[in-house]
Amino acid sequence: MGDASEQHIKLAADAVIFTVRDGALMALLIQMKKTPYTGMWAAPGGMIEQNETTETAARRILNMQTGVTDAHLEQLATFDDPKRDRLGRVVSVAYVALVSSEHVELKTTEKYQDVRWWPVRKLPALAYDHKGILAVAVSRLRAKLEYTNVAWSLLPKKFTLSQLQEVYEIILGRTVDKRNFRRKVLDLKLVEPTGKKSARGAHRPAELFKFKQRKMEYVDVM
Repeated sequence: MGDASEQHIKLAADAVIFTVRDGALMALLIQMKKTPYTGMWAAPGGMIEQNETTETAARRILNMQTGVTDAHLEQLATFDDPKRDRLGRVVSVAYVALVSSEHVELKTTEKYQDVRWWPVRKLPALAYDHKGILAVAVSRLRAKLEYTNVAWSLLPKKFTLSQLQEVYEIILGRTVDKRNFRRKVLDLKLVEPTGKKSARGAHRPAELFKFKQRKMEYVDVM
């Protein structure tokens, strides 16, 4: 066994940030500047600061990249393959964040070349082990969608039932029966009418709803 006093291990937090826009599940990625990853894309992340927990670091990263402070954020897993970073031994605690694209303003720093949303079905070449991390994150999101109310974090505060159904169909990758879905959502009292209707151009105005709870609840949706 090695001597623990010889450890040279760094601890990082990575944030897999999802939204739904343009009919697709999107992940926020930053483009790297530093070698040997120059030009490659990655989930935003970084070393935790001396006075931070991994969660506060993930929230700092989320706010830095999107301006969002109140998103749903949960720990995903720890990724500790000794060879995951070619620059040295770094253990990453990854988090999943879900945001509505409605008020997100993407930002980056001089540390990165670019920042943008990428559809999860068409991701670019990713640095580190981030391809695997994103795959785990997508699986977690699909599962959570079926047994929690977490869809609230991907929608504006007021939405139509069609918009809600679209979020489920996009993430699950399958069609959902409209009548059964609406009956289930209403029977579970997940949402309630706002008394207002949407103005959707030439389309007939649709009733707007809101989630009764904008925090995690466990409920058998699907």
